[in-house]
Parts: sequence; C-alpha cells; structure tokens
Amino acid sequence: MKSTVIPIFDARRNVLPAQNLHAAMNNDDPLIDKRGRAMRDLRISVTDRCNFRCTYCMPKDVFDNSYQYLPHQEVLTFEEIARIAKVAVSLGVRKLRLTGGEPLMRKGIETLITMLAALRADAADLDITLTTNGAALAAKAVALKAAGLNRLTISLDSLDDATFRAMNDVNFPVANVLKAIETAAAAGFTDTKINMVVKRGVNDSHIIDMARYFKGTPNIVRFIEYMDVGATNGWRMDDVIASADIVQQINAVFPLVAAHASHQGEVATRWKYADGQGEIGVISSVTEAFCASCTRARLSTDGALYTCLFAQRGTDLKTLLRSGADDATLRHALATIWIPRDDNYSEIRTAETTTRAKVEMSFIGG
Repeated sequence: MKSTVIPIFDARRNVLPAQNLHAAMNNDDPLIDKRGRAMRDLRISVTDRCNFRCTYCMPKDVFDNSYQYLPHQEVLTFEEIARIAKVAVSLGVRKLRLTGGEPLMRKGIETLITMLAALRADAADLDITLTTNGAALAAKAVALKAAGLNRLTISLDSLDDATFRAMNDVNFPVANVLKAIETAAAAGFTDTKINMVVKRGVNDSHIIDMARYFKGTPNIVRFIEYMDVGATNGWRMDDVIASADIVQQINAVFPLVAAHASHQGEVATRWKYADGQGEIGVISSVTEAFCASCTRARLSTDGALYTCLFAQRGTDLKTLLRSGADDATLRHALATIWIPRDDNYSEIRTAETTTRAKVEMSFIGG
C-alpha cells in the first residue's frame, strides 16, 4: 500500500471548536490533540526510494524491479517541504527529521537542510535530524554538517557481516557503514544514534556484540522491537524480542542503571552503563506502548500528513499548497488535522489490527 489520502479540508465543512481554532491560529502555543499531546515533531519523508531492501521494511519480493515509485511531479519539492515545515514550526514543532526511503538518495538534500536551518531565525532551538542507512553517508557527512544538520540516526542491524548483508538484502558490507560512522564523527556528528531492529532468530544473538562495540563511545545504540509497520513485512508476534529481555541480556554482561528521559515525548527508554561508559536505549512500541506521549506527525513523500506510524490514510496537503493557499490556510489545515487526533494503535494492537492495510514505513518514514 503506497498512500491513501483524504481530500484537503474544506473550512466550511470541517469546523473546529471556536476556542481551539482561535488558539491555534492566534498564538505560539503548540497544537494539542484530544489526548493532550502536543505536536512537537515532524518527520519528513523526502523520497520513497531506497538502495537497501531490508526485509522488515522494503522486502525485495514486493519492492522489485517492477515496483512503481512516485513520478517526479508527485513528489514534494524542497520549497513545498520548507513551506510546510515553516508553518509547523510556527505551531510549536521543534524537531524536523528527514527520512525516506533513504533520504540521502534525494538529490541535493543539503539544499533542503539549508532551507530548513533558516527557520532557526524564528525558532533557535529547532533540531534538524536525519535517519540514514549509512551507504552514502561517508561522501556526504561534511556537506550535511555544513548545511545545518544537527544529528544523525544510522540504521545498523548487526555487526556480523553475513547477517547484515542478509538483512539489507543487497549484499552491502557492514564495514562500509562502520566507516561512515567514523567519517560522520570526524565531520562533527558526535551524538549519533545507532538503530538496531531486533528480530528473533535473525539478529537477536548479536545484541551483546552491538552493545560492546559502541560502549564507551559518544554513539548511543537503540534496540528496537520488530514492529508491524506497513503490510508487507510478514510480521508475527513470535518474531518480537521484548525490550525488557534485551535490557536483561545487556545488564547481565554490562550492568545498567535506569536514566530519565532527555525530553518530553522521547520514544526510547534510556539506560546508562553503571561504569559511566555511555548508554543504550530501547524502543518498545509492541510490548510497552507509548502512544500516550506521542508528539509526532509524518509528512509523506507525496505531501500527505499522517498522525500515526501505523496509519491507514493521511490528509492531502500538496493540493492545498499547489492551489495557492496562504500560511493562514495551512495553519488551519494542520490544526484541523491535529486537534481531533486520538491515535493509539500500539495500545490496541491485536491479531486483527496487525493485518489491516497500513501505509508502508518507506513512504512516511520510521
């Protein structure tokens, strides 16, 4: 499933309570949804293409040579992305994360980062981050830093070369990603997150190796429970390694101490090494749902806004942009989408919900 969108909002048919709409349109407070969650994070998918075929995200039997990606004219331009980001920042968003697909496949991505960095003129604390598989990072790290990118998240599912090649399914060597991490550090990226999706029987025996390799470095490994994103990865609950078991495994070798969240809405539960040599994080969307604190909206490659990673449909903003809408109209659209939001997929996950058609993660970012 690529993307199912509902039409742009018609202000005459979609009316928010007057006090909520007035607040959204006339002050700098963040938008608050029905469950009291502020919109603080905007994840922006800049491309639906990727040079990996990770089995849990873009399996090769679905995303093969005949797969139809978005035509160029359907993809948001940098100017359109920056416009939506500007309005989102005016409504309280303070983190912009560039995702994909693989965002470094988007030609000229540094230009977009420069455009987004300019938004700091009105929001000095704006955090701009990017998630990558690392394949093209070594060649781009210096330019990304110079453009204004704050931080990186790098996907790395195993240090074992054979396992890593099998999981990315394009025979890409793990040594190249490790080299890219070193290059990024030399370019000034000093607090990089390393994401490891843990799947039973595939890479769960490599958890301790991953912890050991990055212990004592500025990089923070985050162990992620295998999730039922999209509809093509063949997810089964039996394949999930609970984050509590991951923490127990690591603690048995490298004693851990619980740490406080670094910011409101943080998805990872933090654990510090008792000897002071860094920390790890675990992301527990399956076994310990964090819907109640979710502050993230997602902008798809073709300009639809989604309010949940597990959404079935988004709301079309591209048509609004290309019809000449002004910023006030865009603010109204974002408010109308966010304020009624009551998403709680991970809290209600059942065998039935996991099989419903959901938009693919490669289309709206992880």
